[in-house]
Amino acid sequence: MTIEKAHSEPRASGDESFEPPDDCPLCPRLVEFRARNRTAFPDFFNAPVPAFGAANPRLLIVGLAPGLKGANRSGRPFTGDYAGDLLYPTLLKFGFATGQYGADPDDGLTLVESTITNAVRCVPPANKPTTPEIRTCRQFLVQDLSNQANLRAILALGRIAHESVLAALGKKRAAFPFAHGAEHEVEPGLRLFDSYHCSRYNTNTGRLTTEMFEAVISRIRACLDAPPAPSRDL
Repeated sequence: MTIEKAHSEPRASGDESFEPPDDCPLCPRLVEFRARNRTAFPDFFNAPVPAFGAANPRLLIVGLAPGLKGANRSGRPFTGDYAGDLLYPTLLKFGFATGQYGADPDDGLTLVESTITNAVRCVPPANKPTTPEIRTCRQFLVQDLSNQANLRAILALGRIAHESVLAALGKKRAAFPFAHGAEHEVEPGLRLFDSYHCSRYNTNTGRLTTEMFEAVISRIRACLDAPPAPSRDL
């Protein structure tokens, strides 16, 4: 897989995942917002939210950014906000998680064959990261992708996540247009699936229904359960 070169060396943890430090200085606007949140919400996580899930997944789920009172509070992607109320039960239903989702990082939920991360690791004001912030934080997504030998599927939740994944893989947007339910073979043996983000706005307006989201996860399940194609004799 072709991976965009990271702009600088991120911190490596003991499990060889790459995450920004708690006081990552790379995006001044997000640093300032983090400082304000630490004053306003001293009990929140208030740091770049690390990826959560299996150490060597076959499925990588990529969201946009932590929510102020969701992942920024809990320290776990999609935990404690409305989006997690759709995402995690669906993962449980299709065998990508075990346990029970309790909207708390101590709920005992475990992901199976899958990992969840975000295109931007820090909570942005008004849930809207800027283009330079997305580009700067992409180095951590690059590491997420380049260090997963078993990866066979990526789920992009929303257009920004989709485009950031393509950039991290060194792919052109025009060759892989975003659409809900779209499926792209971005590398031999690696497929990119698209879904509208499971945000409160999208679900409340009916842009994304439970059935629509489950249909995408069901196709990913079928993709991963299918036997690998036999190699061609030359």
